[in-house]
Amino acid sequence: MPEKYIVNPSSNINGTISVPGDKSISHRSLILLSISEGIGKISGLLESEDCLATLNIFKKMGIEIIKDKKNSYTINGKGLNGLKKPRENLNCGNSGTSMRLLAGLLSAQNFSSCLIGDESLTKRPMQRISLPLLKMGADIRLSKNKTAPININPSKKISPIEYNMPIDSAQIKSSIILAGIYASSETKIIENVKTRNHTENIINYLNGRIENFNNEIIVYPNIKLTAKDIDVPGDISSAMYIIVGCIISKKSEVIIKNVGLNELRIGGIEILRLMGAKIEIKNVKSFGLERVGDIYVCSSKLTGINIPDKYIASAIDEFPILFIAAASASGKTIIRNARELKYKESDRLSVMSEGLIRCKINNILYEDGIEIDGGKVCGGIIDSHGDHRIAMSFSIAGIISKEPIIILNTENISTSFPNFYRLVKDMGLNIEREF
Repeated sequence: MPEKYIVNPSSNINGTISVPGDKSISHRSLILLSISEGIGKISGLLESEDCLATLNIFKKMGIEIIKDKKNSYTINGKGLNGLKKPRENLNCGNSGTSMRLLAGLLSAQNFSSCLIGDESLTKRPMQRISLPLLKMGADIRLSKNKTAPININPSKKISPIEYNMPIDSAQIKSSIILAGIYASSETKIIENVKTRNHTENIINYLNGRIENFNNEIIVYPNIKLTAKDIDVPGDISSAMYIIVGCIISKKSEVIIKNVGLNELRIGGIEILRLMGAKIEIKNVKSFGLERVGDIYVCSSKLTGINIPDKYIASAIDEFPILFIAAASASGKTIIRNARELKYKESDRLSVMSEGLIRCKINNILYEDGIEIDGGKVCGGIIDSHGDHRIAMSFSIAGIISKEPIIILNTENISTSFPNFYRLVKDMGLNIEREF
C-alpha cells in the first residue's frame, strides 16, 4: 500500500531546530568537486534520494566518494577530463536537477552516456536544455516526446554561445555553464530575471572564473577547478514549511538555525513579510560564498496580496507552501506569470488548486497563475501526485484544518526532506503515517 499521512488539527508548533542541507548546493557540490583536482570534503550534504542519485552517478563514472562517521563526504576529484564512461545508464530517479545539470556536463565528455529517470521525471520537459546544448555543438537526443531518456554522444567540440534565456531557470543556466567550461572561448548567458547562482558561486570558490554583469553571465572555459571543503547550509525551501506552519498556528515561536540566505533564494520570505508575517533574520555569516543565518518566526495574521513578479524566480520552489499561507490569509492572494510551476514534479498550479478546493478554499486557476480566497481550511483527501512539495504543504495545512487532512502518495518527500515527518511531529504537528 502506498504511504499516506493523516494530519489532525494541532494547537501550535514550537522549537529551535535545524533543517537538512540545501538541495541545490548539495547537487552542485557533488558535481563540481568531482571535476575538480584534489580532495574536497562536503559537510552537511542533503542525504535525500535526489542528491544520492547524483552521488551514485559520479561513482559510476569513476569518482571515489567516501562517507565518514561524521556524515561528511570526501570526494577525490579527477579534474575536468577525468570522468570515465559508465557501464550502464545513469539513473537520476526523480531528480530534475541531476538530469538537467548532468546533460550539460556530459555533453562535453569524450564518451557516450544515457540519462534516465523514474516515471515522473520521464514526463518532464527536457527540450529546454537540449536546444542550447545543441547550439553549442552537443550530440544530444531526446525521446520523441522531448523528454528523457537523454542519449548523449561525444561531440567534435563544444562551441561558445550567447544565449538569451527564454525561461527563468537556474537548471537551464547551470546546464549551459557546465558545458561552457569545456568550450573553446567565453560563453555568455543573458537572464531576464536573476535566478539562483549556486553554480557560479561554487565554481568561483573552487578557483574557476564566472563573471556576472547585471543579468549577463560570462563563463570562462578551461580553468582548472581546485578542490576545497564545502559546508552546505540548511535549505531555505525546507525551512519554509516550518516557517509557514509557525505563522498560521496560534501562540507559536520557532528558531531555525544556519539556513542558507542567498539573496536569490529568499523571495518566499519577502512575500510572507508583505503578507504581514513576523520574520527576523539574525546571526548572519558567510559559508564560502553563501550567506547563512538564523530565522526567527512567530504566529502572525496574514493578509492577501498581489505577489510581485520580481519574487517569482527566487521563490519558485516555495509556492506550494506559500499557497497554504494564502489559504489562511484574509482576502485574496494573486500570482500571475508563474507558468514555470506547471513543469515541476507535478503541474503545481492545477494540483494545488485541486487540493485547495478539496479543503474548501475557493480559488481561480489561470494558465500562468492562481487567485486564492483566504478562508477556513477544512479536511479532505489530497492526492499529492507523488510531488514532495505538494505533500509537505498540505501536511502543514492540517495544523489549522477543521477536520483531518489525508495526503496520499507521500513517499517522494524523501527526495528532498527525509526527516520531515519526525521533525514536524516532534514540534507538535498532530500527524500519523500509514503504509
